[in-house]
Amino acid sequence: MKRPGDIRPRAFLHKKLIFAAMNDQLMARSGGKCELCGKATDVVVYGVPPDNRPDNQVVVCRSLLAQIEGTEPLDPDAWRFLPDAMWSEVTAVQVLAWRMLNRLKGESWAADALDILYLDDDTLAWAKAGGEPLEAGEVIVHKDANGNILQNGDSVVLTKTLDVKGSSISAKLGTVVKNIRLVEDNSEQIEGRVEGQLIVILTKYLRKQG
Repeated sequence: MKRPGDIRPRAFLHKKLIFAAMNDQLMARSGGKCELCGKATDVVVYGVPPDNRPDNQVVVCRSLLAQIEGTEPLDPDAWRFLPDAMWSEVTAVQVLAWRMLNRLKGESWAADALDILYLDDDTLAWAKAGGEPLEAGEVIVHKDANGNILQNGDSVVLTKTLDVKGSSISAKLGTVVKNIRLVEDNSEQIEGRVEGQLIVILTKYLRKQG
């Protein structure tokens, strides 16, 4: 007689085997390449939301996925392959292409691609089910005085001597501030420690180090 505890491990193992088989099929379909840009680079399996469809998985580059999910700033030049990718025979790729083209529709090439892109009614409904497309400008991007993109953990150099309000500290020109943190709702500010004190610094007075 089987104990109740014998059932769950077998069911869990069965699910793992199914998941592994699905990943193998996806990798075989894509040839181990990103199904968006076609490059053989660091790729992962991504489920195109919503998750109520059996055919919603695609193989994508990690770098592109970060932009899809909004964890990295959107770089329009990195998506110039979309006018080709949108004709993919894989429905989930078509959906992703439509969504990204909408986010980039401020670019003339993306707007032109959208004008000629045709999706059947079911695919278009799926594409729109992902919610209102984000505009490229909605992603807050922090840049230094030279236009370089700043990230959490970067080291920066002060390009001007700054007086710290409410403190006797003066942050000198050339001071290196390590392991900065971005102010999430303000693209013009970062936080960093100067002489052990956490202060807010304007990005226009910073130069990214390295």
